[in-house]
Amino acid sequence: MEARVGVEESRSAAASGGLSGNEAAQRLKDIGPNALPAQPRTPVWRRVLQQLRDPLIVVLLVAAALTIATGDFRDAAVVLFVITVNTVVGIVQEVRAEEAVAALSAMSAPAARVIRDGVERSLPAAEVVPGDLVLLAEGDIAPADGDVVDAAALLLDESSLTGESVPVEKAPGSELSRGTVSAGTVVVRGHGRVVVTATGTRSALGRIASLLGAAPVLTPLQRRLVGFGRTLAAVTVVLCAVVLALGLIRGQPVELMIVAAISLAVAAVPESLPAVVTLALALGARRMAERHAIVRRLPAVETLGSITVLATDKTGTLTEGRMAAEQLWTPRGEATVAGTGYAPQGRVLRAGQAVTASGAPDLAALVSAALLCNDAALEPPSDGRTEWQALGDPTEAALLAAGARLGLDRAALDRELPRVDEVPFEPGRKRMTTVHHRPDGGLHIVCKGAPESMLRPEVLADGPDLLARAAAHAEELARDGHRVLAVATRDLEARSERPEAWETQLSLLGLIGILDPPRSTSAATIAACEQAGIAPVLITGDHPLTARALAERLGIASGGGTVTTGEQIRQGTAGELTGMRVFARTTPEQKLDIVQAWRGTGHVVAMTGDGVNDGPALRRADIGIAMGQRGTEVARQAADLVLADDNLATVVSAVEEGRRVYANVRRFLLYALAGGTAEILVMLLGPSLGMPLPLLPAQILWINLLTHGLPGVALGAEPVDPEVMHHPPRPPEESVLGAGLWPRILVMGAFVTAVTLVAGVWARETGRPWQSMVFLVLGATQLGVAIGSRARPGSLANPFLLVAVAAALGLQAAGVYLPPLQALLGTEPLPLTDLAIAAGLSGLGHVVMRLQRWLCPEHPPGAGPADRVGAVSRTGPVKWLSR
Repeated sequence: MEARVGVEESRSAAASGGLSGNEAAQRLKDIGPNALPAQPRTPVWRRVLQQLRDPLIVVLLVAAALTIATGDFRDAAVVLFVITVNTVVGIVQEVRAEEAVAALSAMSAPAARVIRDGVERSLPAAEVVPGDLVLLAEGDIAPADGDVVDAAALLLDESSLTGESVPVEKAPGSELSRGTVSAGTVVVRGHGRVVVTATGTRSALGRIASLLGAAPVLTPLQRRLVGFGRTLAAVTVVLCAVVLALGLIRGQPVELMIVAAISLAVAAVPESLPAVVTLALALGARRMAERHAIVRRLPAVETLGSITVLATDKTGTLTEGRMAAEQLWTPRGEATVAGTGYAPQGRVLRAGQAVTASGAPDLAALVSAALLCNDAALEPPSDGRTEWQALGDPTEAALLAAGARLGLDRAALDRELPRVDEVPFEPGRKRMTTVHHRPDGGLHIVCKGAPESMLRPEVLADGPDLLARAAAHAEELARDGHRVLAVATRDLEARSERPEAWETQLSLLGLIGILDPPRSTSAATIAACEQAGIAPVLITGDHPLTARALAERLGIASGGGTVTTGEQIRQGTAGELTGMRVFARTTPEQKLDIVQAWRGTGHVVAMTGDGVNDGPALRRADIGIAMGQRGTEVARQAADLVLADDNLATVVSAVEEGRRVYANVRRFLLYALAGGTAEILVMLLGPSLGMPLPLLPAQILWINLLTHGLPGVALGAEPVDPEVMHHPPRPPEESVLGAGLWPRILVMGAFVTAVTLVAGVWARETGRPWQSMVFLVLGATQLGVAIGSRARPGSLANPFLLVAVAAALGLQAAGVYLPPLQALLGTEPLPLTDLAIAAGLSGLGHVVMRLQRWLCPEHPPGAGPADRVGAVSRTGPVKWLSR
């Protein structure tokens, strides 16, 4: 049936006290349970196949088959173990991502008060159907979408759906957004009755659930390793075929050359790469956890290091997520309120000096009136909470905090001027009036409201000059992102006038500017992102003026910068979305469009959020970052990273860890591929220098096991480069072997090859066991290269690498001197002088590795999509443009 009942049907249901029991039962039968859509579960076998289709895993499967063919079951077991671990971890990550949909179901109210057959009853939220008349009161969660048919000061917090930080007043017959409620929103104040129009998949919450159905995307490192795996597989097959053919041409036994070619293929594949990546990611995740960033998917660690765009919401992320009365204005002057949250601690500053109620009577009169015309309350810390909490409208709670910081006692004011009557706030009037009994028997009228409804001659008795001054200052505060309240009072001798006259002939006390203040660390975080070449983009459901003011205050956009609204996106008049830095009044679908637009131009996008409305964008972004404290469960489940401290500055630390991971993966690839290149070149060139078969298959596998084992994995634990955050991220389209890494691999591979062949030729010419010499020197020199690959040479920053290299050197020497290993590997013992020569050559490998980093430095990140970010940035990532 249709999601939205007709207007006449809604009115009829409301008038008759809701649906009858039979009608409700039939509708429930027609639409099924009022639940969010259940996602089909993928069979385990299909998940396993999806994981095994990764090209690098395919290479490892081939390597495992080849090692089994050679009889090296130990090496095969290691490779198969790595494949199994990667497959299991990948499946677990997929299952966790699907839990986001289940979290949306938990957001629905567990029970609802419904009038059916003229009787009020409590029902499970899943049994609410279109046409039901639902009763809402303070603290309730709306169980479904609906039209408001009756309301008394009904105020709903819609921030989790819209991003709007200010609660919205609801009233029947209002414009669409104010005359309806959405599932999952919370009643902050008042009560009302709502006729249900949409449930389950047809509700606002259900539409967001359907947007979460998109599958997680590959991370930049995963995409790079896919291409690398394909290339490596092809090159390995070709080179091994060449070695096989040359051996057969020279008359070597067919069986021996087949085994040698297979062994060389195993040696060429860095099968410990997945272990290196996993270790680097795990260490990064642990370090991030120490910095209050909880990683839900390990690949997200690396993705952070590659992001070029940080798309962030406003409420609770860049701001404190609570309202604060920051600016006070009276006809006598201005003042600023300083403090954090709703706690009474703080100061009121005028001309840089702290003032109190006794020293500033004009400010005392303004704030005292705001305390009297107020229905909120503040709750001190309790039950393990460390912060003061707002009860009621957050805007009014902000006024209470400002009064406490000025030294006013709200309880004393209420005793002195008890409230005897009121005119509640209504959207049409945009003001609220309270009536208080004075000690002398008269009445004290207090009225507060929006400047456009207050600064009018029919409301205020003040002259036109004062009204013009107040209007100009109110406009200035609004441009700065404040929500402005005007406060006025009037004293009456007796209750002789009608209520309609209470809001006339008032005297203006002043204006109060209220906003959701930015976090103390937000400006520094945005600056750090700019320095690191990451473009911050603000996407919020809040008002355009509020978004612009915050963006200018934090440095996201320059003065006068354009703010793109959701309505412009809907109408198609917004232009190129990647040319904008600030978006306001956006819907969940539009957040998806913005994220996808940036990703479509080649950027790596990180998206932060805390509400239900952020869930789809968090899921679609390259990496989703959720707030752990104030964030909804939906946001946390959809995200890859959860900030336990809700501090965006933690993202900068996480980006540093991500860049460390990527640098260590490249460090390992340089080391491992240089060694593999050397092994292939030795097998190709050795015969032309008088060495028919430079290495036996078992010797190749032994060298590969020692060099790619613990030392290779240990390289994944190297510390971060201190300058890493002073460089922009790698261009997303750049290969994992790009930026000059291929030449460095070839240089080091050629050097290790030359050293090994020279040592082999010298040993053969002097009558020494040349094959054992080649075996010893090739392995030892590669281990010297590992020491030279350190991020911080000469330090003990990564002692695991030193221990691993020492152990590998010992085992390499044992392969020559221990009889059981001699029989296994086909080696012969060498004189101790030859062992010393091999050790010296390994030291030479360390020296040359350090030297080539100076002679063949990595290319800085080239011009890529980030340059286009710089074109729209306030200052832009200048380093990208200057390189």
